[in-house]
Amino acid sequence: MSHLVARSLSHVLRRTSVRSAQFSSMPDSLEHATGIEKRELLAKVAGNDNPFDLRVLKRGAGTKDCPNQVPSAFDSRIIGCICEEDATTVNWMWLHQGEPKRCGCGHWFKLEYKAPV
Repeated sequence: MSHLVARSLSHVLRRTSVRSAQFSSMPDSLEHATGIEKRELLAKVAGNDNPFDLRVLKRGAGTKDCPNQVPSAFDSRIIGCICEEDATTVNWMWLHQGEPKRCGCGHWFKLEYKAPV
C-alpha cells in the first residue's frame, strides 16, 4: 500500500511542478487589487501618498475667524488636538460640517469637504 501512495504522490507532485512552471510570475498588486484598495493604489500611483488624510497636521493660529481646516469626505470627523508641545495626552473631539469647534486650549477647527478616494 505504501508503494501505491508513493506513486500517486509523485504523480501529483510532477503535475503541480509543471503547472507552477507555466505561471512563473505573480500578478502586480495593482492588477490584483479591487475596491477601495485599488482606489488607494491608483491614488498613490497618481502622486497622492496620503489619500485618506491620516497624517498628523500641524495646526495654525486657529482663531474663530480663521479656524484650522480639517479635510473630510463625511459630515463629521473625530480629531485629536495636542494642546501643548510636551503634552502626553490628546484632547479628542468630534467636528461636524458647518459647525466650527473650539478646543479647550483655545484653538478653533472646522471641517473642509474633500472628495472621497
